[in-house]
Amino acid sequence: MTATRYLEIADELAAELTGSPAGTRLDGEHGIGRRFGVGRAAARAALQELERRLLVRRVQGSGTFVNRRIDYTIAHDRRPSWHETVTAAGAQARTVVRSIETQPLPAAHAPALGLPAGTPCHRLVRQSYIDDLLAARVHEWVPVELVPDLGPAVHAAESLDLVLRQVGRVDPVRAWCRVSLDVPPPPVCAGLEIEASRPVWLVESVSRDATSGRPVMCSRSWMRSDAVRVVVELGSAPEGD
Repeated sequence: MTATRYLEIADELAAELTGSPAGTRLDGEHGIGRRFGVGRAAARAALQELERRLLVRRVQGSGTFVNRRIDYTIAHDRRPSWHETVTAAGAQARTVVRSIETQPLPAAHAPALGLPAGTPCHRLVRQSYIDDLLAARVHEWVPVELVPDLGPAVHAAESLDLVLRQVGRVDPVRAWCRVSLDVPPPPVCAGLEIEASRPVWLVESVSRDATSGRPVMCSRSWMRSDAVRVVVELGSAPEGD
């Protein structure tokens, strides 16, 4: 067997995956090995190559699945909403609350919300999914005064943007945003189910009420790079010829 046999196998599998729905399960290492007449090491290398190409997602304990990477677009005319952004990209969005607590606002986040450090705020930790595959881990701060009963509301609606509009009576718009590549802290890596050395997109954001200008939420979102390509659009799109 040549040293590049695993690449030939990966190329053949990649061609077969074209057009397959996201979440389609692939054969495991044993099945691929039997099909192509190679050992387990070559089969594993072929799957790892497909993973490097962002064509598949390997889920520990479950198997290997067809991956679909979407464009997560951040723009002035886009709502600061995971659900609306993912849906606009043609995928299915879901969000699960991992924890929500009332805590004193840390000094590091006080300037973003324009509040004194120690002000009571909701601290949310949520995990977000695209087509039922884990895609993001989000930490958010919302003033308690804005939505006192945020817990039941966000469990019922999933979309924090929708809760702020319907219950908080505000119109959130993204006032500030910074996007970078980052290696998350260990608890975030565990939540994202990735190895500790893998970089992901870090999207830091502050949303304000469109009418009053009051800050209503600040967040840090770690997004798996095999799930999304973060696209930032500034200004007006150029007109076509």
